[in-house]
Amino acid sequence: MVALDIDGTLMTFDEFMSQEIREAVAAVRAAGHFVVLATGRPLVATLPVAADLGIDCGWIVCSNGSVTARLDPSLPGGFEVESPILFDPRTALDVLAEHMPGARVALEDMGTGYWITDLFPERDLHGIHTVLSFEDLREQRTPRIIVADAPAPTREFSAAIASVGLTDTYFSIAMTHWMDLAPCGITKASALEVLRARERIPREDTLAIGDGDNDLDMLRWAGRGVAMGHAEASVIAAADEIAGSILDDGAVAILEGLISS
Repeated sequence: MVALDIDGTLMTFDEFMSQEIREAVAAVRAAGHFVVLATGRPLVATLPVAADLGIDCGWIVCSNGSVTARLDPSLPGGFEVESPILFDPRTALDVLAEHMPGARVALEDMGTGYWITDLFPERDLHGIHTVLSFEDLREQRTPRIIVADAPAPTREFSAAIASVGLTDTYFSIAMTHWMDLAPCGITKASALEVLRARERIPREDTLAIGDGDNDLDMLRWAGRGVAMGHAEASVIAAADEIAGSILDDGAVAILEGLISS
């Protein structure tokens, strides 16, 4: 089982993906490996990447583990979502209003885009953006809350978020600092473990490649965790080995090694 992060691993931060990456992923799949994209991207932004890679059957893990979808060209739209993790955002929004009153906040609208209170630049969020009042935002159920340009969290903020059953996770995309709020225990690793058990793949036969803080649990979970060479020290420390950077297409050599070994 091969779990692949997208941004910073398969794709540069300006959303360029090389032909070498496409060919390496295709070769790994052709060799019989079970490839799963595991990303912080929402479903609406993961499906085009899967299509670009020629992946139309199998599974994708989106929204840092809150949304898992099965790909099958015989299905309407070519996919179906299985048991998404949705929650009531009201208490978390109250915490944000108290501790980060100036933050830009969005709720993921699964399969469509985001509900937002203020316009985000298009480069920051994929899909359709629907502007709602703060009160209307509170009435939606969502797989996660996103904060853009997230300030460094205080101890009080993290404690308040934990007290309402959520975890704050931080990562960067396209030079923007992000924070995800999602139910405790929901990560890329938790979603991948469900798929691993379903496919009866031994843990030692799992490989994960990633570069961000939202990949930490995934790298620790995998039998072989690989950090991209440009990753921060905490990510590298969680991995078993280090690949080249995204600018050097570092994931290619790791994937090619699966075929030659």
